[in-house]
Amino acid sequence: MAERVVVVGGGMAAVRLAEQLVGADVRLTVLADEPHAPYNRILLSAVLEGTHSADALTLRSPEWFAAQGFDLRLGARVLELDRDTREVVLVDGERIAYDRLVLACGSIPTLPPIRGLVRRDGTLHPKVHPFRSLADCRRLDKSVVEVRAQRASKPSRAVVVGGGLLGLQVARALSVRGVLTEVVEGADHLLAGQVGPAAGGVLARDLRRLGTEVYTGARAVRMTDDGVQLDNGALLPTDLVVLTAGGRPSTALARRAGLMVGRGIVVDSTLTSVTDDRVHAIGDCAEHRRRTTGFVPPAWEQAEVLARVLRGEEAAYDGLRSVARLRATGLEVAVLGDPRTAEGEVVEVTNPIAGSHRRLVVHGGRIVAAALVGDLSRVGLITQLYDRGTILGPDEPGQLLLPEAADAPTTLPDEAEVCACAGVSAGEIRACGTVAECVDRTRATTGCGGCADAVRRLVGEVGPVRVPVG
Repeated sequence: MAERVVVVGGGMAAVRLAEQLVGADVRLTVLADEPHAPYNRILLSAVLEGTHSADALTLRSPEWFAAQGFDLRLGARVLELDRDTREVVLVDGERIAYDRLVLACGSIPTLPPIRGLVRRDGTLHPKVHPFRSLADCRRLDKSVVEVRAQRASKPSRAVVVGGGLLGLQVARALSVRGVLTEVVEGADHLLAGQVGPAAGGVLARDLRRLGTEVYTGARAVRMTDDGVQLDNGALLPTDLVVLTAGGRPSTALARRAGLMVGRGIVVDSTLTSVTDDRVHAIGDCAEHRRRTTGFVPPAWEQAEVLARVLRGEEAAYDGLRSVARLRATGLEVAVLGDPRTAEGEVVEVTNPIAGSHRRLVVHGGRIVAAALVGDLSRVGLITQLYDRGTILGPDEPGQLLLPEAADAPTTLPDEAEVCACAGVSAGEIRACGTVAECVDRTRATTGCGGCADAVRRLVGEVGPVRVPVG
């Protein structure tokens, strides 16, 4: 009899798992708490910016799930996990039995300690907008329209709290919409969790050049009707405040069920809970080797490994591959590994005037980490060398940091990785006849979207990439 696999969560990791289980001898049920079909959260800022429609973010439609024989439940909120009876209990009292339970709950936003953010009745100040879900995106989009209408000829203003990947994406989207936007980041430079001060400085300069002011080494401490007050005494007048700083793995269900939880749900190399061998965790909520991740590539890799485990195959997740990309108008960032702390010799080129910074950390002749800001023409080749642990010659690291010709993506070797999120090579993309076919067969462009132009060139298409629904 086919195993009953129940997935709690309807995000990008859950969809990837479902895709990998097509044709497997399982009865799959996916419990998504949002009312929408699973969508690409990374591209929410593109919806806010207006370059993508909300429908274009759909990863797989309900019809696709039904066609595979999978049961997708939208708006299904889970109350608790009953490990004794192996059942998931929904808030309406329904109990769903499982043989294998997969927790793909993602992460939840946390409110920064800003006085006045929450009113006495427990609601957020009307100017304040978290930015995590499609509902958040639509609410912010509506507020931008309303504020611009109210202010007539005067420009509307926004403060984005948080200078990480999401904060920069939202800031650029608002700026493109004509909103005067300011970014507040408590660390001494932008993207402090991924890159060093030199790269952060280049990003700040780029943002200012694009019309977005940046305040680093400053924290928002008070929210008033007049604006946001910083700990240095400055008051930033604003119509909108967007919260992009802070977030933690969603572990409440697991904790109440008695599973071992650190920062995330603790799993072994097969993505199995160390407490219960019938329970697994993937994505943002999973903790492997004392590490959690908030990026798509490792979540998708975990989903692929777990799918093999559920099929009864030998598979293990080592957690070594970490790739992060920033997709925002006028900003290009890629981070491999941890270039801030990785041990090795550093090869670095910074040109703040041109808005570029490139850093490789090389140990034993191998690239162990990298940060690229402003010029990603070599990111495919560098990612390939990083993944494979290729030993480089003494001159090669420096050559890799030189800019590449504009038509270089068409000359990439077949084995070069083009889509870092989905791990898709140039050869796999060339084997597809259209972008739509490439999306369906490989899922390239459905992560951060940063490879869209390269994919379009490799399949010989022109015009915008359209991600099919379902």
